[in-house]
Amino acid sequence: MIVILKQGITPVEKDKVKSFLQEKGFIVKEIVGQQDTVLGAVGTVQMDIRTVELLPGVSSVVPISKPYKLASREMKKEDTIVSVGKVRIGGNRVVVMAGPCAVESYDQIMTIAEAVRESGAVILRGGAFKPRTSPYSFQGLGEEGLKLLRKAGDAFDMPITTEVVSPRDVEMMAGYIDMFQIGARNMQNFELLKEVGKTGMPVLLKRGLSATIEEWLMAAEYLMASGTDQVVLCERGIRTYEKATRNTLDCSAIPVVQKLSHLPVIGDPSHATGIRDMVAPMSLALIASGASGVIVEVHNCPECALSDGPQSLYPSQFDKLVRDIQALCPVVGKSLEKVPRNIGVKRSEGKTEIEAQPDLTVAFQGVRGAFSELAVRRSFDEDVSLLPCHTFASAFDAVSSGKAKYAVVPIENTLGGTIYDTLDLLAIHPEITVVGETLIRVVHNLITMPDAQMSDIRKVYSHPQGLAQCRKFLSEELPDAEIVPFFDTAGAVEYVAKTGDKSIAAIAGEPAATFYGMKILRENIETDASNFTRFYVIAREENAAIYRSEARISKAIVSFSVADEPGSLIEALSVFKDNGINMIKLESRPIPGKPWEYLMFVECQLSDADKFPEIIGKMKEKTVSCRVLGTYASAR
Repeated sequence: MIVILKQGITPVEKDKVKSFLQEKGFIVKEIVGQQDTVLGAVGTVQMDIRTVELLPGVSSVVPISKPYKLASREMKKEDTIVSVGKVRIGGNRVVVMAGPCAVESYDQIMTIAEAVRESGAVILRGGAFKPRTSPYSFQGLGEEGLKLLRKAGDAFDMPITTEVVSPRDVEMMAGYIDMFQIGARNMQNFELLKEVGKTGMPVLLKRGLSATIEEWLMAAEYLMASGTDQVVLCERGIRTYEKATRNTLDCSAIPVVQKLSHLPVIGDPSHATGIRDMVAPMSLALIASGASGVIVEVHNCPECALSDGPQSLYPSQFDKLVRDIQALCPVVGKSLEKVPRNIGVKRSEGKTEIEAQPDLTVAFQGVRGAFSELAVRRSFDEDVSLLPCHTFASAFDAVSSGKAKYAVVPIENTLGGTIYDTLDLLAIHPEITVVGETLIRVVHNLITMPDAQMSDIRKVYSHPQGLAQCRKFLSEELPDAEIVPFFDTAGAVEYVAKTGDKSIAAIAGEPAATFYGMKILRENIETDASNFTRFYVIAREENAAIYRSEARISKAIVSFSVADEPGSLIEALSVFKDNGINMIKLESRPIPGKPWEYLMFVECQLSDADKFPEIIGKMKEKTVSCRVLGTYASAR
């Protein structure tokens, strides 16, 4: 059952409710949601729920209809975010796990770990105990394999995951790894599930070869009932009549499970297909289906691999795959999980220790629920402190003064073009640099009071661009409604919420509707679905390296001015051409206080970031002024 507590419940009352349920024989889990705090009570106890409803501090009691209680969406409405070291799985992020099928030697695991970390993997996988169909196949290096995997994880600052096969190995393995992996053949090894669950550690639970979705979720229930709530589900293909592939990857299970359960779901295209050439397209299919990540097998010499060589990607293939996943992420409303590498990671008693970081504040322009806030969420963890700013200038000032360590500001929209305020502010803030970028797909919705219907709407508020981008919907669906421009899309939702008037509506994104407790009456109402906004992440120079860290620098933005002479601009730009630099954006802006003089802004792609300072040196010889405004990893 779900016990919904009153908002004003005291700690004493809450403890009494917990004690009452535990004394009756229930396993009790407290879940703090966005709106309510609830207690999940599961067990085989039969009792009249009215006895619980009468307890002080209890608002209501709702029975759970699903056989999997703790794993069900009934128990917890919000998505669970599973933490594995510094990596978080679930929510609006896509996590890439990679490594060899089996750990074979020190040189092998270190080589592969370095390659996948460089390409963008954030969790290292590798088998130490290998359940094989044939008793004569390579069974893994056992505990020695765990030691090698741990060394590689520490060397490249990656949490590690590996499969546990026997209940008797659980305690020993817990001292080496960050995440247990339950293989398909052991999904219903209930004694193993109980032992792993008792550790309270994160668990990657693969779907069984012929398991139904309900059986899969019931296996997760064993883990959760035994003590861990950090469970990640993994779709790895099911056994069907088809022989062309090793298994049949059930992408349709991803959205189904997400409706039934709050647990994150990832996919394993390597074991699903068993064929190297199919891994990349199936990885993209999983992400398109809504998966929170993929776990991929990579080997530096697949033809020599002791296990599953034919399905292991070469490092170069994996590198391309990560880039393709990153390009797909904005389309599905997610971002690729990136974790800065920390060489100074310490371990004691087999556990990773990560030094606590001070509170991180990130500024953005707009009110809560704005698309800019969504861009912050795609670039940083959910627990960062947010600083909404009324103007772009105040967001820059917050970073400049140290009030915020970073800010996320828009630079370009595919329909509206360049946001010139951002360029102008970069020009007058020499202490600020661009350290990253992120893409947000702009999806507009008609947002109203919870009890409103289409027939009630008389006015529609939104930013002028939002109104323009939904012109077709407004003319066809609400031809008689008054269209009212507003300073901000999310601000329009905030205004409607404050009025409580069901005759007015706002056009904005889903986060704004969620934040202000409003209803999305119509989804995806924009005329052109190819509507993306690109955002810069900015910081003071002294904080730039922290964000960039291990990111692959592939883009730069440069500002410069040239003498008022024939051919001066061409000479300056020829430096890029002569050095193989591809310019992807060129803008000019007036220089304040210097009539008819202009500052040029160039975005360019870098094939070799190490050589870029030398190229800028040549650029300075051809210009009056020249400054690198930032170098960063591309979001596309």
